[in-house]
Amino acid sequence: MTSRAAPVAVVLLVAGAGLAGPGQASALPGGGARSAVSSAAPEGPALSVDTTTGRKAIDPHIYGINFADEALARELRLPVRRWGGNATTRYNYKLDAYNAGADWYFENLYYENGTADMPNGSEADKFVEQNRRTGTDTVLTVPMSGWTTAARNAACGFSIAKYGPQKASDAQWRPDCGNGVKADGTNVTGNDPAETSVPAGPEFTKGWVEYLNRTYGTADDGGVRFYNLDNEPDLWWSTHRDVHPQGTGYDEMRDSTYATAAAIKDADPGAKTLGPVGWGFNSLIYSGLDQKTCNEKGGDCWSDPPDRAAHGGQLFAPWYLQQMKAYEQTHDRRILDYFDEHIYPQQTGVFGDNVDAATQALRLRSTRQLWDPTYVDESWINQPVQFIPRMRSLVEENYPGTKLAITEYNWGALDHINGALAQTDVLGIFGREGLDLATLWDPPTSTEPGAFAFRMFRNYDGDGGSFGDTSVHAASADQGKLAVYAAQRSGDKALTVIVVNKTTGDLTAPVAITGSTAPGGAAQVYRYGQDDVTAIKHLADQPLTDGGFTTTFPAYSITEYVLPAGSSEAKPPTAPGTPSATAVGSDRATLTWGASTAGSSPVASYQVYSGDTTGAPVATVDAPATSATVTGLSPATAYTFRVVAKDTAGRSSPPSAPVRVTTAAAAPAATCTVGYVVGNDWGTGFTATATITNKGPALNGWRLGFSFTGDQKVASGWNGTWRQDATAVTVDDAGWNATLATGASTTVGFNGSYTGGNRAPRDFTLNGKPCTAPGTAAATHIAAPAGHAPGAAAVPNRRRAR
Repeated sequence: MTSRAAPVAVVLLVAGAGLAGPGQASALPGGGARSAVSSAAPEGPALSVDTTTGRKAIDPHIYGINFADEALARELRLPVRRWGGNATTRYNYKLDAYNAGADWYFENLYYENGTADMPNGSEADKFVEQNRRTGTDTVLTVPMSGWTTAARNAACGFSIAKYGPQKASDAQWRPDCGNGVKADGTNVTGNDPAETSVPAGPEFTKGWVEYLNRTYGTADDGGVRFYNLDNEPDLWWSTHRDVHPQGTGYDEMRDSTYATAAAIKDADPGAKTLGPVGWGFNSLIYSGLDQKTCNEKGGDCWSDPPDRAAHGGQLFAPWYLQQMKAYEQTHDRRILDYFDEHIYPQQTGVFGDNVDAATQALRLRSTRQLWDPTYVDESWINQPVQFIPRMRSLVEENYPGTKLAITEYNWGALDHINGALAQTDVLGIFGREGLDLATLWDPPTSTEPGAFAFRMFRNYDGDGGSFGDTSVHAASADQGKLAVYAAQRSGDKALTVIVVNKTTGDLTAPVAITGSTAPGGAAQVYRYGQDDVTAIKHLADQPLTDGGFTTTFPAYSITEYVLPAGSSEAKPPTAPGTPSATAVGSDRATLTWGASTAGSSPVASYQVYSGDTTGAPVATVDAPATSATVTGLSPATAYTFRVVAKDTAGRSSPPSAPVRVTTAAAAPAATCTVGYVVGNDWGTGFTATATITNKGPALNGWRLGFSFTGDQKVASGWNGTWRQDATAVTVDDAGWNATLATGASTTVGFNGSYTGGNRAPRDFTLNGKPCTAPGTAAATHIAAPAGHAPGAAAVPNRRRAR
């Protein structure tokens, strides 16, 4: 780099007895935790934990950080660390140089690592080597904009001598380098990208990956595991406008992703790719081209942007995922492994250091945008965000099997106890909601409260004690006051529970725990809070009675309970007996099972589930009945049913052993099956796919037929030639997919419009012969978000310190 520092891009309980003063974190009071908590604390919401339900693995990669220092990474056993930010978009691994774009006057900068043996010994190499020393996986951002830094020199994109006076300049270091904004507030245009940069396409990235393979091994041999497909490409028109002044459109994003991701996979098939790496909520709705166009035009542009209109009216994120799926279907190779979007809270003052009383309360409320369908975002977004469930819905509807990542987020005030509470809440939400990878931007110091939020999950006792790796059901009667998260460790089977008090006072609340049937007696207790922001305290054990305890949670505190395997917990009912099936028809089956034995409370009901037990039951009967008829099934379809008993206290039994039932075929026998799914529906239009499976003799040429049941209209389609006559629709093969062997499948899709209802089609045929459609249904999905102009501060300044 240059002579100056170069910019680079268990169960927990948290309680809050009063908003901490703005200076508290920096003042670091010397006193320890209060010796006693008031016995007269107000009553808080009831908390419950049930180890028998809601079980899902927690991926440790959710506890990642961008640019964490080595000591903190080692202490946290940091699972993943990211090399990202605007400075990485044009990083040239051959020169160890970069251009941070708008983050620093569009200047070429470089690291002072010597040039004799480049690229060996570069800053990127040092980043990877630190991660190898601490056992941390690497997320490395690779360029995709088409440009990289040209030289280790003092060039800049908007020379004042060449382009005239500008509103700001790097007066301290390079006075000739301006910010590209004229004195009248308009942008400098017509600059030459070659003044700072040279073209760099997929082969440049492939060469870097091949170099990393030679130096550190492949992803499967201890080398770089993850590659970000650049950084926030939908903002290049702003952050890197000296080389990419136009917004990145739908087609450019598809084509650049295809080329760059394929180059990475060619060089290292085991590497994982993450994209499209958008900046925030609007990245789900708009392409970069539409964001730039509508930012300039304003008005109705945000409701009908031109790039979207040119692509069938589809929002950007579902369209992008469909293109990635289409690539895999065509090339038999997945090139996108993680659907990655950034999120920064847009509520005024939250992302930043503000700690006035109103902002502290808003910061703690705003974490609900990550999951809560009832929370209307208190910003220009002004609608429910449900960020993680929304991302999952987009993937399930458009490219199943893709994992979820958030490689940049920050809820602010990491140097303050309020920020630590919010960060703890966020990490708990990540685990409960099933996120697969996350990296905080950017790291707290090891002594700041934000670092202690990570310690509560990764090293609460200073000896490697960690929150569990299997999330279990945890509920609060008011998550806005006491947030609760629980997980079981696979190693020693200990149950860990974290409670965060987000109110302004001490709260006394009961904690009911269901799951283990072994005897025992006490939980270990660890607490971090505003009374001492320098350490996590190991407190006296918490006795357990009747499967739980009642305690007082201090103001602004995070409490973690560790219940060793065998601790005293209330007993749920035993698993019901294995069901048997009778009276199996084409659309129904009757199930009968053996009764459960009651645990701590009587059995109240039985619930029948199709598949696993994470969704809604398909039938419920009150005890003592032990039989139920499930209706609404599809003909000739295999189902797996399980039964769960519920007691009068709401505790669930383990599920019964499964029974597999295949419904009777409907006459006449079909020559194919069709799975029809509505992947996205925005009230007046929709996207749907139909997966055809040939059950008859091999075909060389096919035509799919079906009939709409409403006024749906096909606007555009893919993977076939689409025609519509009134309600009748036909799709002819596209040539490349004409051959369908017996048992083989192919998928076609279309964008459609409608008014009124959007009921599923009927009367599917393949080459004139009838098909069954067991998967025909409208997919459960989160309603498409409303798009509109972002607020004035919607994209915060996230440059790292120069």
